[in-house]
Amino acid sequence: MKGRGFRWKSEVDPETCKGDEVKGRGFCWKYEVDAETLRSSRNPRLMPRRFKGLKMMLHFVKPSKLKTKKVFDTGLCIVRNSVISVFLVTFSTNCRFSCFQIVFEDVFPAYNLVTLEHLKELSSKRKAIEDSINESSFITEAIAKQMSGGLESRYEQDIQKIEQYLPLLENLISCAAVISTYGGIQMAQWTVALKIRWSSSLSTSSFFNFKGSKFFQVDNLQFELGMTLFLCGGILRERALEVLSTDLVRSTTIFREAAGIYHHLAQEVLPPLQPELPPQKPPEALAEVATIMSLICLAEAQAVTTRKAEEKGTSSSLLAKLHHGVTLFLEEAIGIFHTVVTQYKDISPHLLEFMNFCKCLHELKGQQHLAESLKVSGQIGVAIGVLYSVLTNVKKKIPGEEPWKSLYQKQIQDSSEVLRKFVHENDFVWHEKIPSGDELPLPEGNKIVNFITYSPKKWERKLSLKVKLM
Repeated sequence: MKGRGFRWKSEVDPETCKGDEVKGRGFCWKYEVDAETLRSSRNPRLMPRRFKGLKMMLHFVKPSKLKTKKVFDTGLCIVRNSVISVFLVTFSTNCRFSCFQIVFEDVFPAYNLVTLEHLKELSSKRKAIEDSINESSFITEAIAKQMSGGLESRYEQDIQKIEQYLPLLENLISCAAVISTYGGIQMAQWTVALKIRWSSSLSTSSFFNFKGSKFFQVDNLQFELGMTLFLCGGILRERALEVLSTDLVRSTTIFREAAGIYHHLAQEVLPPLQPELPPQKPPEALAEVATIMSLICLAEAQAVTTRKAEEKGTSSSLLAKLHHGVTLFLEEAIGIFHTVVTQYKDISPHLLEFMNFCKCLHELKGQQHLAESLKVSGQIGVAIGVLYSVLTNVKKKIPGEEPWKSLYQKQIQDSSEVLRKFVHENDFVWHEKIPSGDELPLPEGNKIVNFITYSPKKWERKLSLKVKLM
């Protein structure tokens, strides 16, 4: 089974679970069931397919981790307060972020001991990142936790490694810019000798390259900075998903932090790099792609905020605006994607599929909340018209593959049931006229989240290299 680069997360009402097997192509399913229900099943990995109270969140999996790896199928049970969280994972990681090793002190000739120590530390910090994303480290979890100062999360440990590497890299880039003013040729030769090579998570060639990950070499330190920041943003998104089930506020904050990093990439880091990019370049090196990822993170942050609002019992009218706010973020991202693919063909269509799928789900849910609010305000006829209209549109966009098709149809069934009840009540009690077309209210969306500004840190340390003046 080949992974599609997606991960699915959902929550199930424990009282409505019934045994059935669910396997998703390229998805991760998360279910909450009570211990008694799980014990009654012969196989703990047999989980419900049809159930009530489904809350959906879909996430594009790991632009942070891209490397060749075989298909795996694992079940993991964690007991928490007499509730067992069961994760059924079926995902083929055909391409995960990976990079080739760089030893800076072997390329840049240090003029003094301070510079040499800086270059060695730079190589050491990058090696820690390389081992993590290439999964080549033999350090145990206990030692990794101790080395990170007590951080238990693998994602937090990886973020810490990147945060320790970036200031050193930023300092080298600043010093290289100064040296280039009088030793530009030599600096260019040294940069080429570094052989900065990264794989891509978003290129079509990476998804369908059966010989392993395709690597892109760009001889520019700014490319190294851009790919490292893109990696950091991806890991932050994974961390946001990790805390989603326990802390919605924290999850929202981390999504906003990731959005800030991608925004910084799109505005500050990648634009100067564009003229230096070769024809063969990864999508992650494009400023427009960074903007798309920033918007996706903001959409995810608002989706989590909407979920929090639903748990608080917020009014249907406000929930409708929040759901439509998610679609506004995604619509903007989809528009940029269509512009990018006209100029750059090597970008995976799975990213577009993901955005369209999420947009349609939030659009349907938003219109359902709008209809419920209209009914409360005494406009049941308009409510019926809104549901008729949105269901007619979304039924034309049903995905053809499982499990997307089943999930999509499940939400359609939920909205159709609400419509059936409204029609029945209107036929027997109110007898209101059903408007259509331009007579229906337009959906209103509120975008209430914004990115958290990323402020790069840089070590102010002067580096001296042996430059031969021509």
